[in-house]
Amino acid sequence: MLLFPADPLRPRRPDEHYAEEVAAAREIGLTVAFVDHDELTRPDGARAGVARVPHGAGEALYRGWMLTAQQYAGFEAALRERGVRLVTDAGQYRRAHELPGWYQALREVTPRAEWREGDTREAFDAARTALGVGAAVLRDYTKSAKHHWHEAAFIPDLQDAEAAGKVADRFRELRDEAFTGGYVLRQFEEFTSDEVRTWWVDGECRLVGAHPDTPQSLPSSLPATDVCTPLIQKLALRFVTLDLALRTDGVWRVIELGDGQVSDCPPALVPELVRQYAAAANR
Repeated sequence: MLLFPADPLRPRRPDEHYAEEVAAAREIGLTVAFVDHDELTRPDGARAGVARVPHGAGEALYRGWMLTAQQYAGFEAALRERGVRLVTDAGQYRRAHELPGWYQALREVTPRAEWREGDTREAFDAARTALGVGAAVLRDYTKSAKHHWHEAAFIPDLQDAEAAGKVADRFRELRDEAFTGGYVLRQFEEFTSDEVRTWWVDGECRLVGAHPDTPQSLPSSLPATDVCTPLIQKLALRFVTLDLALRTDGVWRVIELGDGQVSDCPPALVPELVRQYAAAANR
């Protein structure tokens, strides 16, 4: 069964953003149910959020908006009370959704990172000092502010504490209540391509396509994913995405790993992605 967010005003219909996935799933015979994402994000709202999910439906895969690790744990518990088991459990979700969960497994193929828990200037400075010298990109455990690149993401010189601190302050302001875990600083690497999003099921790359931020842009040469396969398999995650970009020296580098349930998909890839759900379910 696939679980999608409901339209906030018409709870028997899917959120418009996921309407194409719902239609494609139904077309090939997959069972679909809807959850209330707003309720799932509220304290003690998980039971209300899954009220429309049928009892005893067995195994389910979520395809929807991001949840924090804590919210996902409540979601999982509420579904379990209804006899429904998520394909990805709460521990696996956190491991994929937050950088500290996946970084060590992928450190040889991704920019170096240092992080500290908390949102204090002391935590930021500790991560900054640990990363050392050069330029860096700032984020928290789950997201960057890349659309505010120069004011809240890019740090030209780690040793310029005052300038770096201003970037951290602006990042914290922009993330507001969505700030997760702590500051993460990643060594800056220069890339020559837009990102490519790859989709993995049980440690096997099943689909390669454009990143949703640049849905019409796909590099002329696509990454060979073989080098990542044993690394992904070590993480033992059921359904993830891996975003890669081509560095100036011609090496494909991992930018991000994410839980596949909450990773966006360009519209052109939706039918194939849903076919991969079905294929995985029937293995």
